Amino acid sequence: MAGQEGGQPRNYIARLSEWADAHLSLIRNISTGMAIAGVILLAKSVKLTTKFTNALEIPIEFIEKNVKLRGRLHQITEQGLEIEHIPIVIPIISSLQRRWHTDGLLLVRLAGVQLTPDGTIWLKEELKPSQMMWFQLLGRKDSILDCLVVVNKGRFSSICLNEEILRQGLGRTARVEGLTHESQIYWKLHKRLLQAELKAVKRNKGIWKEATFLEKLREQLNDNKFMQKLKQFATWLRIRL
Repeated sequence: MAGQEGGQPRNYIARLSEWADAHLSLIRNISTGMAIAGVILLAKSVKLTTKFTNALEIPIEFIEKNVKLRGRLHQITEQGLEIEHIPIVIPIISSLQRRWHTDGLLLVRLAGVQLTPDGTIWLKEELKPSQMMWFQLLGRKDSILDCLVVVNKGRFSSICLNEEILRQGLGRTARVEGLTHESQIYWKLHKRLLQAELKAVKRNKGIWKEATFLEKLREQLNDNKFMQKLKQFATWLRIRL
């Protein structure tokens, strides 16, 4: 009895050892797979927490997948919005990356919009210094990013600057750089921008505002060749007298 009782544990251990030897490759594959998955997850997390200081630093897959990034406005120029990228904060990874962060701004252009000078003035008046905003990546040309830019207005509302500019008649719709005509997002976005522009046309706002009768008459008189010659003759006559 004692020999049988003492032999059972050793028998179980022997069987467990045989099973482990037989399935050693499976165990290794599982461990390797978990390790690879961990590395991939870590790599994605590092990308999301990286502070981009130049448009060329942004991974191409971010642009292809139209990733949304957030940032803080620094300046509005004729070329676009200069934005400081504010990455997602993951405590452990972010603490390791602090030493990598450097100064630099991303130049963001309103995708699908041909901005007028009045549109630039409107942006400077409406946007606050250091205002936080989200910008969705649609395309990249050299060091310029073409994006949809969204800002918060109040606690529960937000506006897309691309659409609002067109809605106010402060720009025209343009080709969305970076998107192919075959992509679903291209037609969805183009429709939204055209609808915004149409509202400005119907309301005679901005560049779509019709001139009054007196303004049209004054413009015609200024462009009339006879009137121009008459002004020249009057100037000549005044000098002679």
